[in-house]
Amino acid sequence: MSPTRETAHSGQRLVIVESPAKAKTIKGYLGPGYVVEASVGHIRDLPNGAAEVPAEFKGQPWARLGVNVDSDFQPIYVVNADKKAQVKKLKDLLKESTELFLATDEDREGEAIAWHLQEILKPKVPVHRMVFHEITKDAIQEAVRNPRELNQPLVDAQETRRILDRLYGYEVSPVLWKKVMPRLSAGRVQSVATRLVVQRERERMAFHTADYWDLTGTFATGRTGDPSDPSTLVARLTTVDGRRVAQGRDFDAATGLLKSGSQVLQLDESAARALAAALADTQFAVRGVESKPYRRSPYAPFRTTTLQQEASRKLGFGAKATMQVAQKLYENGFITYMRTDSTTLSETAVRAARAQVTQLYGADYLPDKPRVYTGKVKNAQEAHEAIRPSGDRFRTPAETRLTGDQFRLYELIWMRTVASQMKDAVGQSVTVKVGGASADGRDAEFSASGKIITFHGFLKAYVEGADDPNAELDDRERRLPQVSEGDALSAEEITADGHSTKPPARYTEASLVKELEEREIGRPSTYATILGTILDRGYVFKKGTALVPTFLSFAVVNLLEKHFGRLVDYDFTASMEDDLDRIARGEAQAVPWLRRFYFGSDDGGGDSGIGTASAADAGNGDGDHLGGLKELVEDLGAIDAREISSFPVGDGIMLRVGRYGPYIEKGERGEDDHRRADVPEDLPPDELSVEYAEELFAKPSGDFALGDDPATGRPIIARDGRYGPYVTEVLPEDTPKTGKNAVKPRTASLFKSMSIDTVTLEDALKLMSLPRVVGKDAEGVEITAQNGRYGPYLKKGTDSRSLETEDQLFSITLDESLAIYAQPKQRGRAAAKPPLKELGTDPVSERPVVVKDGRFGPYVTDGETNATLRRDDEVESITPERGYELLAEKRAKGPVKKKAAAKKTPAKKAPAKKTAASGTAKKAAAKKAPAKKAAASAAAKKSTASAD
Repeated sequence: MSPTRETAHSGQRLVIVESPAKAKTIKGYLGPGYVVEASVGHIRDLPNGAAEVPAEFKGQPWARLGVNVDSDFQPIYVVNADKKAQVKKLKDLLKESTELFLATDEDREGEAIAWHLQEILKPKVPVHRMVFHEITKDAIQEAVRNPRELNQPLVDAQETRRILDRLYGYEVSPVLWKKVMPRLSAGRVQSVATRLVVQRERERMAFHTADYWDLTGTFATGRTGDPSDPSTLVARLTTVDGRRVAQGRDFDAATGLLKSGSQVLQLDESAARALAAALADTQFAVRGVESKPYRRSPYAPFRTTTLQQEASRKLGFGAKATMQVAQKLYENGFITYMRTDSTTLSETAVRAARAQVTQLYGADYLPDKPRVYTGKVKNAQEAHEAIRPSGDRFRTPAETRLTGDQFRLYELIWMRTVASQMKDAVGQSVTVKVGGASADGRDAEFSASGKIITFHGFLKAYVEGADDPNAELDDRERRLPQVSEGDALSAEEITADGHSTKPPARYTEASLVKELEEREIGRPSTYATILGTILDRGYVFKKGTALVPTFLSFAVVNLLEKHFGRLVDYDFTASMEDDLDRIARGEAQAVPWLRRFYFGSDDGGGDSGIGTASAADAGNGDGDHLGGLKELVEDLGAIDAREISSFPVGDGIMLRVGRYGPYIEKGERGEDDHRRADVPEDLPPDELSVEYAEELFAKPSGDFALGDDPATGRPIIARDGRYGPYVTEVLPEDTPKTGKNAVKPRTASLFKSMSIDTVTLEDALKLMSLPRVVGKDAEGVEITAQNGRYGPYLKKGTDSRSLETEDQLFSITLDESLAIYAQPKQRGRAAAKPPLKELGTDPVSERPVVVKDGRFGPYVTDGETNATLRRDDEVESITPERGYELLAEKRAKGPVKKKAAAKKTPAKKAPAKKTAASGTAKKAAAKKAPAKKAAASAAAKKSTASAD
């Protein structure tokens, strides 16, 4: 019989979940007889580095992989060093328990954690797999009454995925180290995601702008208008003499010319202005009115990716921040499980949503029958519900008493879920065509579109955002005058409008997640981690909300495309997900599949699980194919490191990605005409033009000689250092640089108003003359003017006073200094500086967000949360969305934990006898051996294949 709360008193039952927060919540629902403890995530994994490989496997050729590729890809699992104490605690609790419940999340990863727990703990008591999709009292008690067995095919699929990712990463990454740059990484989905971002940038670089013109006319009906019947309509020129006027979609992005075979009319500025003038006195008439019913159905409830996309659009959250906040909401019982590919709602959820529709909006907004959402993405993970508020009655956002990010995300989920059970929005969409003849006899026709919503339905509760900031949202109306065919209209104004085609927009986190899902690449539950990885690895940086690839990522993707083409092929990567799903369903064998992938053969028989035959065919014409990853990574002779890291800019200039960053080069090394210049690492690749490259060549690099100091005869140079530009003197070669006679060169940072390109010898000598003695006060105490880390200041003894400008260091007089010191010294913070930029109202805190200049550089703040701008953020170009995102990420991290001050213990006196002191010293030395090395050594001795 399955245990219940009533039978729990007969013995202790151990329930293991992943997180302490979840454990605390579940314990409250189970009560006496149950001990709920957390594994704190994964308890064991493949070894992370050579130090973690168990001693018995060291020396094996495959040991560095952590996978025995010579013996059916048997993984070596080791208990994570930081989990050993927790594992011991779980074992001790299990000794006192009569049953074990493995209550990890019901997805592949959660199933694998449960399996690892069972393997490590080796329970001798009955084991049950406890699953639930929400942490509520009813759900938890139902789960403990109806456990199931471990799903072994699901575990096999996750193990296969982990082994596959290890083989890919550990075999391909060293190729990048050798051919591109040390410490790079490759990953099965990570590399494909990077390729998508790089490919979009290539499209932008190849893009040719085209200019085109059209006309906009404002036409009046002659009636007095009102909100329901405007007096004017604004229409755009569509045809001239029956020939359609060219729009942006008619141009080829690669050439900037009209697409081949296009019969449209391209107007330039002069033609557009001439036509506008010829239409100035034209009598226009309505040529047609077309009205169609408008209907919009509710959006499906959230799944993982749609939640990430909407949180990005509406709340400014990154994917990682969204999942962190959602995790807290789930663990505290506010929402159902947040890693799901399903849009299905349970009957309980449907009843709860429909009840709130009636309660909050009235019966008119409730459809006769419940709405059913059955669509799931291909390769859907498990049969989870959609993400929704938990329980059989939804708490309104106000009832939750949540605050900050958790409140806003819960509100988003709650609104979406309730709206999914509401009626359609209905109305009318109208198109009006207006035409007339110009003074020179040409026929011109304009068109205007409108939309009227007669019943808002679900739009009363929720409107989905859009990736394009200029896109019109679903609840926006465009009312046109009530006109009929033949009605006369007069032109109040006709203007000529110039347009330029735009390159494809860079991906944002939201649009990249959408692209990955549409291509069926990777798992929705891993997208947040993938995005974090490509940002942290330096393959991508953010410019506002846009994801911009670095020049480094161009070199990495270039190598992967040319020599591992199949591994970064979009269709092949998607097909691998199909293969892993077949393993999860028990329709394919893991070992033959891995053997085919790694060795290029399937000698073990059985179903290889590869799917279609095309997946094993040649990938890119140079021997790259599915089979034989091992052979590919060992045959590196065909990879020319210089070639894969070189990209033509134009006019003989090459962009090269070196081990110390990107640079441009023209001419052959060693030749007189050879030129070289570093390229800023945060320069968007599509902005590197021939003109900008010439500017970089012309910019001084290295030491910039200013002249000799007349007093010492020493050369004075300017340099661009790690902390900014500075000037310094060059000491003679025989000057001692170390020891008690060492001499340090005079050095001074440039003022903020100075540039390394324009600084003069006179400027440098003045800067190096600081600190400057201003004079003495009445008591003879010297006052000096100095430039410090936090700006210019005066110093008198230990009393310092800030100056307003750097120029005051040379101009301030003794009387002015004494006047400053005569004022009471300001305690605490100085007067607040005015903001550098205003960004708008934060969607989470609903407070105004501004950019300020702080002690450690510019930062964004809403008065409650501060977030420092990143390296690629500029005050001038930062967008409101980027500011909100930085604040959201900072909130998601939570408050900084303060370290407790270490208590000082009085030092023990050494014994009087020398022999005793010597022995004590030896013991102390032994005790001071590095803790990490000792732990690693112990781990190495104890680690085994099963890491028992």
